[in-house]
Amino acid sequence: MDLAECKALMGHTEWAESVVWQAVLELPQHDAQLQEKLYHIHMVQWSYLHIWRGESVKPRELASFPTRQSLRSWAREYYDELPSYLAKLQPADLAREVRFPWADRLVQRFGNAQPAPWADSLLQVAMHSGYHRGQLARRLRELGAEPPLTDFIAWIWMGRPVADWGDDEAA
Repeated sequence: MDLAECKALMGHTEWAESVVWQAVLELPQHDAQLQEKLYHIHMVQWSYLHIWRGESVKPRELASFPTRQSLRSWAREYYDELPSYLAKLQPADLAREVRFPWADRLVQRFGNAQPAPWADSLLQVAMHSGYHRGQLARRLRELGAEPPLTDFIAWIWMGRPVADWGDDEAA
């Protein structure tokens, strides 16, 4: 992947999450399973961004988000910060090795943990988010809602729309 492809992948991820959030906020009731899964997605995104920037990872607790709107605002903050980070990257950064704080646990489990190139770690963020969006789609359907189409190719067919988070103050 090159930098443009990395940015496009994150553009799709933000758009897909914004349409999932629209569906979640349209539900008449709070759902703990949705809240926990959304928290997990955004906690991982924030963790990776902190690691990429060389910062310590201190995830906020799920309990610090009492409402869907408070969690959504936190997700938006990630997407507000990500573009400035991506804008500073140079092509050589794609191959830069990223060391994860949890690598020692992987060594215990698998016997080794190879460093990951930065571009692969970005791909992991996108794939991890997509995996859990599938779980969110299932849960939305269980709650009687129609999950939005979030496929990458659909995003391409639609002309790569930007994320529409709506009016945060009214959310």
